[in-house]
Amino acid sequence: MGLDINDSEAESAGPIELVTDLSDIAAQCAASNLLDFAAQLAGLAEDLKALAARPLQPIPTVAEPDDQPQVGFSGITLKIEPSIQ
Repeated sequence: MGLDINDSEAESAGPIELVTDLSDIAAQCAASNLLDFAAQLAGLAEDLKALAARPLQPIPTVAEPDDQPQVGFSGITLKIEPSIQ
């Protein structure tokens, strides 16, 4: 495995220069992450804006017992039989 220019530069660089380089890399990564996060927030804001523009659907109020939907399985009958062992 050969050394490339970056490896030889890193070997000749002092600890302060390496820390500065790592600090610069960390700052660039943080800036990139913040830009990605800002783009996601902008997309969310657009989605919320579109939802806010839609009219609200009325929520049904309590109806008479005859008007209530039946809870259960429509047209499905379950038959449970004991197992024989």
